[in-house]
Amino acid sequence: MTRHDEAGRRKAGPEADPYEELSVPVSGGELAVLRWPAAEAGAPVVLAVHGITANALSWARVAHHLAGRATLIAPDLRGRGGSRSLPGPYGIAAHAADVAALADAFGLQGAVLAGHSMGAFVSAYTGVHHPGRFASLVLVDGGIGFPAPTHLDPDALLDAVIGPAMRRLAMTFPDRQAYRDYWRDHPAFSGSWSPWADAYVQRDLVGAEPRLRSSCVRDAVRVDGTQVLCDPEVLAAAGQLKLPARLLWAERGLMDEPQGLYDEQRLAAAGLDPARPAAHRVAGVNHYTVLIGDDGARTVAGHLLDAAGASGGVVGTSG
Repeated sequence: MTRHDEAGRRKAGPEADPYEELSVPVSGGELAVLRWPAAEAGAPVVLAVHGITANALSWARVAHHLAGRATLIAPDLRGRGGSRSLPGPYGIAAHAADVAALADAFGLQGAVLAGHSMGAFVSAYTGVHHPGRFASLVLVDGGIGFPAPTHLDPDALLDAVIGPAMRRLAMTFPDRQAYRDYWRDHPAFSGSWSPWADAYVQRDLVGAEPRLRSSCVRDAVRVDGTQVLCDPEVLAAAGQLKLPARLLWAERGLMDEPQGLYDEQRLAAAGLDPARPAAHRVAGVNHYTVLIGDDGARTVAGHLLDAAGASGGVVGTSG
């Protein structure tokens, strides 16, 4: 494991939440990792996995609300952010192997494994195939899959589900302000912009002006997204978990539409054991703000502490 001393500790928000930037050896190279350390030795540890076109700073506001009561470790997944140069093969199993390698590098035993969106599928798959390293799972607006329509090919499915995100990967931006403006105009962030959101989107940029672009490797996103939508083993993972697990589902969708990815009817139709994972509705948030918005991040942090058996309790959920 290598600490990037030249990067030092950075500020991820107005409260100057300090984090370390590290790299961990994995197959094909090194995985970029951020770590927000706990205030005291012996505090719980959370390993947190981001979504399909996101990066580790999507967890920064959750780290803020953990307030030093737990260590939060979040990688940039293979093909994104500081790990964009890691080669394929991509896919959920490859990410799970990276997560297991990360747990080994930090010597984790009994940590909480969390994931948002696609990261929740990675976490569920990891929990099934590498269960000994973790005590429990928290899946945030992801991880529970539904069979995809058979008449659509994978690219059409991806376009239907995450079309705006895929199109963003082909775009260029003249400067950082233009990328900031792009995201501020996104319906999911309307009225919810913050320094945490800004740090998260700025970490995604690579290249030089006037041709800045997303760090996400399109092939990685395509492979991962296709598996989340179509791979039976990935779709079934949450239902095969033996570890304690809970799902936090956002009331609203990716574009802040009233229908979220999940609701009581959709979860019932998934045919899961009602207690595996236990489902909790997070009211008043969408697919992004459940993690990056203030209310959502506070709720997620409370569930992480509860899952770890730490003080702090669970706040802001219903259902």
